Amino acid sequence: MIYRLTLAYDGTEFEGWQRQSRARTVQGVLEQALQRLSGGAEVRIAGAGRTDAGVHALGQVASFELERVWEPPQLLRALNGLLPEDVRALELRPAAPGFHARRSALGKHYRYTLDTAPVQCPLRRRYAAHVPGPLDVSAMRAAATAFVGRRDFAALQSSGGGVKTSVRSVTRCEARLEDAALIVEVEADGFLRKMVRSMVGGLVEAGRGARAVEELRGALLARDRRAWPAPAEARGLTLVAVRYPAPTG
Repeated sequence: MIYRLTLAYDGTEFEGWQRQSRARTVQGVLEQALQRLSGGAEVRIAGAGRTDAGVHALGQVASFELERVWEPPQLLRALNGLLPEDVRALELRPAAPGFHARRSALGKHYRYTLDTAPVQCPLRRRYAAHVPGPLDVSAMRAAATAFVGRRDFAALQSSGGGVKTSVRSVTRCEARLEDAALIVEVEADGFLRKMVRSMVGGLVEAGRGARAVEELRGALLARDRRAWPAPAEARGLTLVAVRYPAPTG
């Protein structure tokens, strides 16, 4: 049976999502736990997003297949009993035949958090990057509009992605102030490697007055990674949710 799993994790102590032979990864610890529950048989998991080292998740989705049929609540409890404390299985249910966490996804929602206080609050250090303010939020909001729509985001792509095209459709990119932090919300049909962090890197440059909005628009159109600001830190990024087609019938 194919299962669909929603999970959350603190990415601080992980070398990202994707399985690596000599590194602690989210996919790796999940597969180890499921292997124990399957009596030692190898279980392979597909994740909706291959989050990088240090990136967090509130609503990552994974799919996997088990020969034994479990009641979802029982499997959820058993899985959480084996997982480390920085990963939690939140919801688990049977999936339709052919469901794949990444290939079946219609879009993803990421959130980036920036602590803009002069001195970073230590309670935020794992989940927010620190960029001492003040930042020009109006300039950042104006720059964010450059990302919305169907665009070629080659200028924001880091090496190692291995994708066929760098064209993506961004439906939302918004910045807001909340409790002495600047929150950036981004939704799209898909993301390139470090794309959201590169978007935030550009917004911060606009907020500091180091790059004009039109300069950023020009760099985006030029499709040249060397002309774009450096990506923001991984620790501020969280995968909030993954969107799928509504069930039919």
